[in-house]
Amino acid sequence: MLCPPCARLLSRLQGPLCARCGAPTAWPVRRCLECAERRLAFSSARAAVTYAGPARAFVRAWKEHGLRRVAAMAAELVVEVVPCPAADAITYIPPDGRRSKRRGYHPAEQLANELAGFWELASVPLLARTRPVARQTGLSLGERRANVRGAFRATARPPTTVVLVDDVYTTGATVGAAASALRTAGARTVHAVTFARAVR
Repeated sequence: MLCPPCARLLSRLQGPLCARCGAPTAWPVRRCLECAERRLAFSSARAAVTYAGPARAFVRAWKEHGLRRVAAMAAELVVEVVPCPAADAITYIPPDGRRSKRRGYHPAEQLANELAGFWELASVPLLARTRPVARQTGLSLGERRANVRGAFRATARPPTTVVLVDDVYTTGATVGAAASALRTAGARTVHAVTFARAVR
């Protein structure tokens, strides 16, 4: 599924990192330039690898070409890099109905279920979409935030601390909107975990 040379080329995000959003930094900081001026609903965000090079092809094969077995490998890479957050349960960004029907599966849910096994957490569907959302690709940060604002709602009262899983963190707009919905419903702390992260 992933040859050894390509596996070695995956850039692990092992630090130093921004303590809040997980962006690579020159030295450890509590808030970095990328997130210092933003109101973030999640307490932390962490990812396994930089979303570049082989990681892009890996995610494309997983999301667009039906290679479901990639989820287990993605989870292994996350567990290798990201410490298990102290949490009561794990959930995921809910599927977009149109795209999930086309694929026949949902990558974020797959990853959450795999991580739940590694981290011995209950995987619980806690979120639903309130409306269709246009693709985020090609949108500016402001447009991404507007695109997903109010796009999620909690379907049950969440536990106090939740791990929120998605496949890729690009600007944090999607996990931010979903974390906001979880906190509105009663969660006090949301830790976002993704397989890959865009680095600017």
